Amino acid sequence: MKALRPDGDPEPIRRVPGQSGPTVLRILLGGQLRRLRESRGISPKDAGEAIRASASKISRLELGRVGFKKRDVADLLTLYGVIAQEEREPLLELAEGANRPGWWQSYSDILPPWFEVYIGLEEAASALRVHETRFVPELLQTEEYARAALELGHPMASATELERRVNVLMRRQRILRRAEPPLLWVLVDEAALRRPIVDRDVMRAQLVALLDAVRMHDVTLQIVPPARSAMAAMSGPFTLLRFAEPSLPDVVYMEQLTSALYLDKAADLSVYKRHLDRLSVNASPPAATADLLTALLDGMR
Repeated sequence: MKALRPDGDPEPIRRVPGQSGPTVLRILLGGQLRRLRESRGISPKDAGEAIRASASKISRLELGRVGFKKRDVADLLTLYGVIAQEEREPLLELAEGANRPGWWQSYSDILPPWFEVYIGLEEAASALRVHETRFVPELLQTEEYARAALELGHPMASATELERRVNVLMRRQRILRRAEPPLLWVLVDEAALRRPIVDRDVMRAQLVALLDAVRMHDVTLQIVPPARSAMAAMSGPFTLLRFAEPSLPDVVYMEQLTSALYLDKAADLSVYKRHLDRLSVNASPPAATADLLTALLDGMR
């Protein structure tokens, strides 16, 4: 039996490149299992009973929110009529890969589970559109600036915990130095670049780092001037992630104080994409960014 495309047409079960992280592998496997279940007309409740679990557990598995037991995947494939070894093997391999720990799991004592999911998605993204109103965007922060921002966000953290949080951010930034980095398009409120969360020398170094970043081929930075910041303030910070793997939908990530929202429904994505487009038109053009950053630097002398 073959898996199904989102439109219901059959397609071969494809092997996934080995560099895909566990978060993406879970989402891919969950999507394949959901399409197989729906093609057989099997309810989540019946699927859950086949693996000694609930319908809600099936939902979490299909969304890629939890890890997979290889035995459960095998039982579900049998239930869905996927019997031939050549059709079962790719999905069982996916299950093994999806359970391999990501590097961020060694920081699970300081990172909430909902943020670990984001790191996995960020690593797998082929493009990120970031809207930031509070600080310099995290992927473009210097280590000293990041330390100050994290200290504001985690005032009760010990010095050791704070350094570990800085290490996580510095490790996340490695995606921009990969052989094939993701496209990064950032819209940042000018007020965030003026906000004095660090001393003058650190802030100057941060602005110089932003100047260096805009010279990178895959980084686009637009600054929203104060006179046009009202629209930016309406939505607050969020990130739109896009993936090269066609089976993965775009995702909008919005972080809150104690949780996060992950939006992947077409209607929600359409709203946020239109908002990003309006913000981009409202902001200064990318070609003006270097001059604006230079002017901010000159004002700090």
